[in-house]
Amino acid sequence: MAPILVFDIETVPDVAGLRRVHGVAPALADDAVVDWITQQRRAQTGSDFLPLLYQKVVAIACALRDGGNFRIASVGTPEDDEPELIRRFYDLIDKHTPQLVSWNGGGFDLPVLNHRALIHGVTAAKFWDWGDDDREFKWNSYLGRYHTRHLDVMDVMAMYQPRAYAGLDAMARLCGFPGKLGMDGSEVHAAVRAGKLDDVRRYCETDVMNTYLVYQRFRLLRGELSAGEYAKEISLAREKIAATNAPHWQEFIAAWDANATA
Repeated sequence: MAPILVFDIETVPDVAGLRRVHGVAPALADDAVVDWITQQRRAQTGSDFLPLLYQKVVAIACALRDGGNFRIASVGTPEDDEPELIRRFYDLIDKHTPQLVSWNGGGFDLPVLNHRALIHGVTAAKFWDWGDDDREFKWNSYLGRYHTRHLDVMDVMAMYQPRAYAGLDAMARLCGFPGKLGMDGSEVHAAVRAGKLDDVRRYCETDVMNTYLVYQRFRLLRGELSAGEYAKEISLAREKIAATNAPHWQEFIAAWDANATA
């Protein structure tokens, strides 16, 4: 079986990019630039959510299930710049040719990564393989919405109907898993500005873990795993994070126990 790579990203507004595209006066402070574009977006669309090309990647986390091993960690280091984080992510795909799994990765994470990779001149050869180099990719690539080499669990579960989309936090909790801890995506920008990038990276890791656990439940749903195999997968993931003794994973397990018995 191919390795499984579950991933998630966290982003902040690309202030430098906004200045370049919109010709913002240099004297205008960064926060004022963000406030200005937010007001523009709200007036135009009713939402202050920025277009994906202005979403600067500050954290990427991945869970890799390969053979008998399970690993979960943030990509790179807090000191790595955006191009290096993105390069490392696509290098994982080049190295492992994994089954990619996400929650809304087709609608957000991968388009952001692709736009930002293009901006920074990052190469992502295997991800962009249409079958020219690998015939197996002709009918099942990372690029097709209805292909399974990248599985956006949220999109699939909703039968590709946006009105049926479910949030990861609620779905994870309803399945008995912890759900989001510490913050949510709307708080990432403020956390980064406050110098709390490590907290953002840990939050991203817990989102990946929630996605991984829900994905195992999805595998059980479609009969890919038996009940016993599902239980083993869940136990393995729990054992791996428990063994780290990292505070955010201990908090995650405590929330898991509390939610499972609620």
